[in-house]
Amino acid sequence: MDLITSVISLGFVAQVLRLMTPFYLGASAANFSERGGVINISVEGFMNLSAFSFAVISILTGNITAGFILAVLINLLFSIVFGYFTVSLKINQIVTGVGFNLFIAGLTKFLLVYIFSSSSNTPRFEGLPEFTLFSSIPFFGLFLTDYITLFCFLLIFISAYILFKTRFGLRLRSAGENPAAGESLGIKIRNYRYYGILICGFLSAMAGIWMASNQNSYSDGMIAGRGYIALAAMIIGKWKPVNIFFACLMFSAFEAFEISLQITGSDIPSQLIQMLPYFITILVLIGFIGKTKPPAADGVPY
Repeated sequence: MDLITSVISLGFVAQVLRLMTPFYLGASAANFSERGGVINISVEGFMNLSAFSFAVISILTGNITAGFILAVLINLLFSIVFGYFTVSLKINQIVTGVGFNLFIAGLTKFLLVYIFSSSSNTPRFEGLPEFTLFSSIPFFGLFLTDYITLFCFLLIFISAYILFKTRFGLRLRSAGENPAAGESLGIKIRNYRYYGILICGFLSAMAGIWMASNQNSYSDGMIAGRGYIALAAMIIGKWKPVNIFFACLMFSAFEAFEISLQITGSDIPSQLIQMLPYFITILVLIGFIGKTKPPAADGVPY
């Protein structure tokens, strides 16, 4: 009964909307990259890298602003390297993405032990300041609690406008649909593929920073596959910002449900509860195989 009460409450809905933040930021990041024709499965790694960078720099400098800015810059730097491998050198994008994920996982683990003599987590630190404009408004004050979450909701409209209403968006999509035709019209396809990757790096940085800020620390494995789930949400959403939003809501609802099960002390084994979001991801992807159509030149070097 306690579980049912918690699930049908406004607090549960607010939690779903709040937990959607890293999913939608990660899915939008991958979407911009793939709209430009580059498959970027290293969103998981970029989220991990930014969460680690933000936490470590904030702790060492005692300055949250410095941690935020440098975490974004580090992600952009790694994005440029990723772009060099995939766009300039035309190395297989899936292999490069897997390599980045493994490299970043090892790098953050090594630096965590080297700097803090801990293989699990950093010391706690103060996260980003709260967004208090809606704090006194019922319901909205429960999930619009920080600037990154607010940006996440604005991003639904911003990304749709950029992709489908601007010259930049049209050229970016041409790089992912028909790069030869785009180049024949004078569009510098490689530049736009880099732009998509850089936007991906920025948005995935926002997702990682949100994770570390909300936990007030960085812990090894804290991203926990959210980057991969974000990729699944992008596919289910058919590379369209509004559709992706609803797909992310579905995944965040299952994560919120998992948390509710743990809080109410369900008799279901904890291991089964923890695997629920990933199991649902697999089932949903199976149901969408062959029903989604990516950009025509997605993953094709040019």
